[in-house]
Amino acid sequence: MSFPEQHIFNENPITNLKSLKANAYSGRGLIIGRSPNGQSLIQIYWIGGRSVNSQNRVFYQDEQNFVRTKAFDESKLTDPSLIIYFPIKHLQDWHIISNGDQTETIYEALQNGKSFEDALNMRKYEPDPPNFTPRISGIGYSSSKHVGYTLSILKSFQNKPEYALRHYYNYKKSIPGLGHAITTYKSNGNPLPSFYGEPFVVEIFDDITQNIDTFWNALNPETRVALLVKMVDLSTKNITIEIKNKN
Repeated sequence: MSFPEQHIFNENPITNLKSLKANAYSGRGLIIGRSPNGQSLIQIYWIGGRSVNSQNRVFYQDEQNFVRTKAFDESKLTDPSLIIYFPIKHLQDWHIISNGDQTETIYEALQNGKSFEDALNMRKYEPDPPNFTPRISGIGYSSSKHVGYTLSILKSFQNKPEYALRHYYNYKKSIPGLGHAITTYKSNGNPLPSFYGEPFVVEIFDDITQNIDTFWNALNPETRVALLVKMVDLSTKNITIEIKNKN
């Protein structure tokens, strides 16, 4: 049995950023954490793409401070099913982030008094053989006294569709200045190898532009498509979102 090239992540945020930069293709990725000054919940999400259809996307922020993907050039859009979705939504103090339409599943579950885990237990990886792209999701809770979050990955075992795995990682007490990150893929390949191991810790910053620049520059310029940073002020509940689109 052969295994893909490994990009080693550990508890050192500096080396983890270097490992992310060394990864030719992480696919989509998300980060949740708390600002160094302790005043904000931070969420970061990016998309990468290898195909024309995947690269033909931008992020768009609507009047509700939700973010959705849309085609940059509608004439080049061939299959919207797995690339057009809301990566960012919120409901009261719950802030949802994901790489697909499971955002809606989570949002509707919360509206009906169910949990993040309840929602994702109804879902599995994306139906895109032979990759069976993992669904990565996160939810953060913001209040003046508490910031916690949970990350999840739904994936197939070694790209075998009959084996669906669901992993949840709970961070009940956030660490100022640090976030936890998870990506869809461990590296480039054919088929693409799913992310494995625990979410890795990264440094995040008080300044929204510094967060944008740090993680945009950590992605392969040939495959990066769009990146967003969302900051939720814990005292005022104000939401600030900054978007960087390649197109």
